[in-house]
Order: sequence, then C-alpha cells, then structure tokens
Amino acid sequence: MAPAVTIDVVEPTTLPHKGGVPVGNGKPRVDYDLEVADGKWKDFSFHPIRESQVARAMARRYFNDLDTYAESDIVIVGAGSCGLSTAYTLAKARPDLKIAIIEASVSPGGGAWLGGQLFSAMVMRKPADKFLSELGIPFEDEGAYVVVKHAALFTSTLLSKVLSFPNVKLFNATSVEDLITRRDESGGLRIAGVVTNWTLVAMHHDDQSCMDPSTINAPVIISTTGHDGPFGAFSVKRLVSMQALEKLGGMRGLDMNTAEDAIVKGTREIVPGLIVGGMELSEVDGANRMGPTFGAMALSGVKAAEEALRVFELRQKQNAV
Repeated sequence: MAPAVTIDVVEPTTLPHKGGVPVGNGKPRVDYDLEVADGKWKDFSFHPIRESQVARAMARRYFNDLDTYAESDIVIVGAGSCGLSTAYTLAKARPDLKIAIIEASVSPGGGAWLGGQLFSAMVMRKPADKFLSELGIPFEDEGAYVVVKHAALFTSTLLSKVLSFPNVKLFNATSVEDLITRRDESGGLRIAGVVTNWTLVAMHHDDQSCMDPSTINAPVIISTTGHDGPFGAFSVKRLVSMQALEKLGGMRGLDMNTAEDAIVKGTREIVPGLIVGGMELSEVDGANRMGPTFGAMALSGVKAAEEALRVFELRQKQNAV
C-alpha cells in the first residue's frame, strides 16, 4: 500500500471531510494514496520516459482506431447533447456494435456546457429527468421541470460515460466533409458512410493545394450537428445540394412548448441510411427554436438510437437475403 500523503487545506476551514467532519484543529485535510518516496513531496519524481514513447503511444492507438472504425456499424455526426445521448443509449443497448462519433470541434459537448446566456444552471422539462436519473446526475425538482446546478455537470458526466464504453470511439477535431452515397436497384439514394477530414485541414481548403479526405463506411448515419451555423445542419444542407431533399424548412422563432415536442416526435430517418435528430431537424421541418432548455436534446438522442437500431437490423436482414 502506498503511503498516505496529507495535504492541509488552508481556506475555507469548514470543508467537509469523511462524512462532513473537519479533521485537525478545525482545518480539514485531504488524504491521497500516492506513490512518493517516503511519502514526502521533496523526494517526488515521475517514472522516467523517452519522448518517442509518448509519440508512439498516441499514434499507435489513434491509427489503430482509424483502421478499426473505417468500417463501423453506426456513425454519429456531432457530439453535442443529442449526439452524446444517442451514443450512450446505443452503446448501452448494443455493446456488440462499433459506434464512431465525429465531432468537428476539439471539445465535445456543443452548446451544453452552459445553460443559456452564459448562465450555469441547466433546465430540463419532465420527463427528461428520467434520463438524468439514468446517468446518476442530481437535480432540483421544480414540478414540471428540473434544474441541474451546472450544465457542465450534465455534459461532463454524459461524455465520461460515453467514452468509457469499449465499443465507442470519438474522433474530435474531425469534420464530415461529405456523405457517401449508393443507388439501389430502383435508383433510390441511400447514405452509406461519411467523408472525413481533420477540421484544421477542412478549414484551409481555400488557401492550400488539394488535401483529400478519408472515409468511414456504415449502414446507419445519425446526424446531430445542430441548427444552421459554421458546422450546423451540415448533413441536411448537403442533402439539398445533392437534390435528395427539395429544400429545408428553416428554423422558426423560439417557442419552447412547441419546439421540444416537435424535435422528439420528428426524430427519424430522413433518407435511407441517414437519421436526423436534435436541432438539425428543425432546419428540415421548419420547427421552432427551443432556446435554453435541453430535455428535447437528450430524448431526441434516445429516440434516434431506437430508430438507428431499427434501421440497422433491417439492413442486416436485407443483406442476409
């Protein structure tokens, strides 16, 4: 057993420790089990390492992931609150599936790190509280809605649980630049994967010579890129440009009561192989903006996962014939 290292916390002097009982002269102490020489910081030292070991440890795993997930079962585009909720529901229900998440930003979570207008608290209308309880996130019950003390608590908890699943790989700082398409025997369009590139590369196509992308094949794509913006509504805008959709409905003004119900109910397969959820769907259907309430994001993710499993199993049956 490693020796216990004791750190005195100077301020404040009322921090709880071991059941709320302050330790030692009214000054709390925090005990850690940490391997240090003789338990003294002055003799502390990390284990030695060569810089190339760090480089190889990262590169080997990343490129192995690229190889493993080049053929995935389900790809989720966008790691905001809806995409992460989708990933959690899928990975828990089907640990046998390979699930890749593609996120354009370095930091996953989308707009769910704050509750709205830089405020901390996150509001979710019931019955989304059931999803919070599933994740073990505490909240205050206000009757028709619940409040999480900080949106980051929701997002960090959900993200942590998603990343802990062995069958999920998050490729962040990675953009979807296009969709892979197929034509069936009748000439109908089907989405069969995504075209990817590192986001920093994608941002410089106009000022650099050709930098071709890579690809991930999958029978089911779930797009949750949010409403129109720099990376938002990417998949549905691409469907319009390839004439798979006639036009977008365009997101309407804010109406929480109308918007949240519409997003959850409308989460579906838009074209064969492509399911759309969250606020990206508002651009398709002309749904209202919901503003700073997040229940529809979580439950749209749950529904998107259910729809994805239905489509995936259907594709398996078709391939088996």
